[in-house]
Amino acid sequence: MTRTPGLQPRRAALKMLDAVLRRGETLEQAGGAANGLPAFSDRALAKALAGEVLRWLVDLDALIDSATKNPLPDDAKARMVLRFMLAGWLRLETPPHAVIATALPLLDGGPKRLAHGVFATLTRQEATLPAVPTLPEAVAMRWGERASAIASGIAAPPPLDLRLKAPELTDEMAARMQAASLAPGHLRLPRGTSVTDLPGYEQGSWWVQDLAAGIPASLLGAGEGKRVLDIAAAPGGKTMQLAANGWDVTALDAHPKRMMRLRENLARTGLDAYTVIADALDWEPDAPFDAVLLDAPCTATGTCRRHPEVVHRIGPRQIAEMAELQAKLLARASGWVKPGGALVYATCSLEREEGDDIAAACTLTPYPIRADELPAGLQPTEAGYVRTDPGMLPDDGGLDGFFVARFKV
Repeated sequence: MTRTPGLQPRRAALKMLDAVLRRGETLEQAGGAANGLPAFSDRALAKALAGEVLRWLVDLDALIDSATKNPLPDDAKARMVLRFMLAGWLRLETPPHAVIATALPLLDGGPKRLAHGVFATLTRQEATLPAVPTLPEAVAMRWGERASAIASGIAAPPPLDLRLKAPELTDEMAARMQAASLAPGHLRLPRGTSVTDLPGYEQGSWWVQDLAAGIPASLLGAGEGKRVLDIAAAPGGKTMQLAANGWDVTALDAHPKRMMRLRENLARTGLDAYTVIADALDWEPDAPFDAVLLDAPCTATGTCRRHPEVVHRIGPRQIAEMAELQAKLLARASGWVKPGGALVYATCSLEREEGDDIAAACTLTPYPIRADELPAGLQPTEAGYVRTDPGMLPDDGGLDGFFVARFKV
């Protein structure tokens, strides 16, 4: 039997979307369907198709429904295939004839004819997507007045951000890589850049870290040999940032595989940290620390521009579960700081329950964050917290959503 070129990445994309939308997996967990493809281009295509479907799901479904007399069930295979057919045409600019040739073989009988008819109708109508993805109604209500701006920030995958081990080399490395910089120690390159081919990779001169993700550790300042605990530390971006800034770091994480990545990152960059595999709810330190950084496990809705599935798989139940865990972790971490020390609490979540509400309930003394401690263009809230989202700094390429609060003991 002749194998249709381009069919395998579409088959993988179909499996990935099924895993995310029906089984509730993350796109990373579902990525195994694409990782088994032999060609890098096929793996990239499968992931791009799945990602674009998840970014534009509400709008793709609206187009499909506009061309069918009877709405297809949400989990119908024909709807799934039509979603990435339209994403391939409207977002990846695949010619309609190539879309048909590489997608319809995934369907048989009536569903195949239906999908062909719907796609043909929409191409004849020269259908288009809106300029900004439409968020699910419940998500838009949660995110309130910032929902529209956030949606504009997730319309496309983000650029590549790097964090330099030596911030004093920012200008030199930016010129060498032809990169932009939005803060000392930060570089930004176009998405699609091959990380391992960049100058300084083998030498461990930098690591991948979003601009917003670099804020929490930076708020602890220079370590000067003092001891800091990084809770939920893997895969190690903040651990490396703290170590590079002179802290004696203890990195704590409950997940052995993620801790293995942290140790590999430390080895590549030549930075040192004492690593502990343990659950922070059970572990006890031998002595208090000068500072504690708790970048707590969360729903990660702030990473929606790079992980668009969170818009569809996160709801009130997951938010409540994470908020309960965060409150417990913050309560424990509060007792591990020396008098005169500082604690930074952060989540990469856009949900108030995981940010403002947790910080407001903390019994430690607030240590307000100042504007001069943040990248240009960002401001702290009236309460002295930091709240970023993907709709901010749009002219510079945006950033992930984070909540950050700082306290003193």
